[in-house]
This record gives sequence, structure tokens and C-alpha cells, in this order.
Amino acid sequence: QVQLVESGGGLVQAGGSLRLSCAASVSFFSIRALGWYRQAPGKQRELVAAIASGGSTNYADSAKGRFTISKDYARNTLYLQMNSLKPEDTAVYYCNAEIPGNYRFWGQGTQVTVSS
Repeated sequence: QVQLVESGGGLVQAGGSLRLSCAASVSFFSIRALGWYRQAPGKQRELVAAIASGGSTNYADSAKGRFTISKDYARNTLYLQMNSLKPEDTAVYYCNAEIPGNYRFWGQGTQVTVSS
């Protein structure tokens, strides 16, 4: 079992920045992949960014050049630095962890609202 707790969401004006954090209850050495997803009202949950155990990253086209995913092994914390935010980035952002055996765990989500 992996528990994930997100924080860092909030209300920001368009063009602003936010940094999301996701603290895990287990060592990152036991996690195969980590990711940030988001879900806007009336839309399906979508991948924003992911990072594998080896450090390779993957970004949605909408996030490329604006968002950066990173992880801190000492703190077992995943981050998402979001710059140049747009109103269409408004969503609940979820942290996801995948462990060997294809088990996946989700955090409770953190709301990001970008005003125009």
C-alpha cells in the first residue's frame, strides 16, 4: 500500500506559477513510476507528466515547455513546477504511483484554479 498526499494547489492568475508536491508513504526506491494527472469538470482524467525510476520523463503536449516534473528521493516527494499557467490548466491534479506488479495508487487530489 502506498499513500500519497498532494499539496500546493490554489488560485493563481494567468501567467503565474505554482509548485505541486506529493509526499509518498514509502521509499521512492520501491516505486517504478510516478506521475501527475489532472481532471477538469466534465472531462476525463489525463496524464500531465510522468517520471520513471530511471529519471526519464514524459509530458503531455499541453505541458511541454511550461511544466517540470521532478522527485526528491531524500524526502520521497514528487513535484510539479507549473509556469505560465493558463485558464485551461484549471483542474484537480492527482499524484499517481506505480509499483511492481502493476499496482497503482492515487492521492486525494489538489485543486488548481487559474483565473483569466
